[in-house]
Amino acid sequence: MFAEAAAENGDIADLNYTPASREGSRPYQVDGYAWDADRGELHLAVCDYHPDRQLEKINVDRVNQLLSRATRFCELAIDEEFVESLEETSPAFELAQLILQARRSILRIRCVIFSNARLATIKKTLESGEIIGAQATCNVFDFPRYVAFINSQGGTEPIELDVKELNGRPLPCLEAHDGNADCKSYLIVMPAKLLARAYGLYGSRLMEQNVRTFLQAKTKTNKGIIQTAVEAPDMFFAYNNGITATASDLELDVDESGIAGISRIKNLQIVNGGQTTATLLYASDRGEADLARIFVQMKLSVIDAEKVGKIVPLISRYANTQNKVSEADFFSNHEFHQEMQKISRRLDAPRSAGELASTRWYYERTRGQYKNDGPGRSVTERKRFEALYPKHQVVQKTDAAKYYLTFEAMPHIVSKGAQKCFVAFADQIDAKWDNSRATFNDTFFKDLICKTIVFRWLDKTVGRAPWYPDYRSLKAAIITYTIAWLIQRLKAEGRQLDFDRIWALQEPQDELKACLEVLAPQVAAKLKEFGGAHGNVTEFAKNPTCWARIGNSRFEVDPSITRATIDFHEAKARVRESKAEGAIDLEIEFDRLVVENLHRIPELELAAKRRSLLSPLSARVLGKLRRGNISLTQPERNALKHLFGRLDQFNAGPSSWATESEDA
Repeated sequence: MFAEAAAENGDIADLNYTPASREGSRPYQVDGYAWDADRGELHLAVCDYHPDRQLEKINVDRVNQLLSRATRFCELAIDEEFVESLEETSPAFELAQLILQARRSILRIRCVIFSNARLATIKKTLESGEIIGAQATCNVFDFPRYVAFINSQGGTEPIELDVKELNGRPLPCLEAHDGNADCKSYLIVMPAKLLARAYGLYGSRLMEQNVRTFLQAKTKTNKGIIQTAVEAPDMFFAYNNGITATASDLELDVDESGIAGISRIKNLQIVNGGQTTATLLYASDRGEADLARIFVQMKLSVIDAEKVGKIVPLISRYANTQNKVSEADFFSNHEFHQEMQKISRRLDAPRSAGELASTRWYYERTRGQYKNDGPGRSVTERKRFEALYPKHQVVQKTDAAKYYLTFEAMPHIVSKGAQKCFVAFADQIDAKWDNSRATFNDTFFKDLICKTIVFRWLDKTVGRAPWYPDYRSLKAAIITYTIAWLIQRLKAEGRQLDFDRIWALQEPQDELKACLEVLAPQVAAKLKEFGGAHGNVTEFAKNPTCWARIGNSRFEVDPSITRATIDFHEAKARVRESKAEGAIDLEIEFDRLVVENLHRIPELELAAKRRSLLSPLSARVLGKLRRGNISLTQPERNALKHLFGRLDQFNAGPSSWATESEDA
């Protein structure tokens, strides 16, 4: 629970669960890790669990004690004799061997302490010197931080950057706004040392969510940025595009000469320039660049608290339009999620055996949405809501990505963790959305739920299997690889799973259950065999080579599995039929949108004129609608749809109306 929250908050990468501990005179402890080879960053997690029901306190001494346990493990792991003394099937061996092999590549170690106690100090992130020659930071994710994050519904925990402490003095700035603006802008010459130090402390938490996802999932260090920093540090300010950032508030100090300087920034988020920031730290950690000679231009916008949710995503989108951040990287706010949410709120699932009332699957578009849906409900209303949407039928969008890509036979991508998996999912859905919008209909949602049902069933079954303890750290890889292998095998035979039957039963068919129960331990053994030869099974599972080898392996499969499938001809006919229905639904939805918003046509026409978006045909269509004539030809409908799409890019079209009504 803490690992998922901390990863989404940007405190740490997606972790592999590797409980490794020893008590005694020289104790060590590490409970999870993640290795980012591109940036040379090793992420370590240490758990501090307190069984009492009362909230306990921990102090800095306890933090240092836990950090020393992780440090000791790292120090032992660079000793070959220690690594060889470990049991090869143990989690300790998996992590120790990785540290030993990657020792010279580890530039920075980020240690996070998960605690269900309360840290009795305001400062939660500390610079910790060096561990095995690498720069280190320690971050405490305690219970109050966990609760605050869970209740933040889609946001991340604010960072308060003490500029004066980190920089030694306030940061000079130039105001670029008038006194009445809701958005106050400042131009800043940012010292690279300060920027890198802040990123070293807070990591991806400094990045706006979409930029963070892009940075974590796609970006390697930029060689051009490194080259400029190394060979022409004095020209870095001139050559680099700089960074764009937002904040909710800041404190200004004015020196004796009347020059304003920033002493503290609240809720700092970098919305453009994440690659520059990360690469400067990388170059500094490698000793390649002298950051004291480098400065970066920064545009900082302080947004009124009530408008942060609306303006920051727009700044992020517009600031990145000329960079390699694609529309898929803004997928968290994509219409796809709105459509899945809409379907999930009206589509009843078939009743399972013994159930008296229908239920629905709840698609959670933003974190905490299920918990916060309908605040202020009475006890009776809340019970009715939970009966309609049971907790076990909630699907988060990051989980949807994992289920979808597993059934697309991409287990190596799923094995890379939630963030990278989500970006790959975004690439696939975004490409299909523009070309075949009608595909994303009730049938698509039902199939997604069926994939969820199968994945979750196998996850529970493997966790209870007698053979599982020997493969405990490989559970995630076993699930996705087992299903992907079966899907690929069925495809080669011209068949696919019968999702209509799974939807009707709300569980996998008996034949599918039997097949997966036999298949999973076979896949687990092969994963261990292939991964062991490469040193680290968990890391090898992320490699396309691993999927190629597993995909080409032969496993025993019960022939009765065919009774849980349909042939491709039947499947294609099903898709064509649902797509046609989806196209009709889209036209009906468009008609409803136009009719319900006829009173807003003058407002829309004015917005289009201001942005020079009106074509002769779209102007004629708006004129008809203004006169109450809703009978449109197909070319007129197409022109109006195109205009709506263009206006949505400026947050002035139907999508913004939908958001307003949703908020209301």
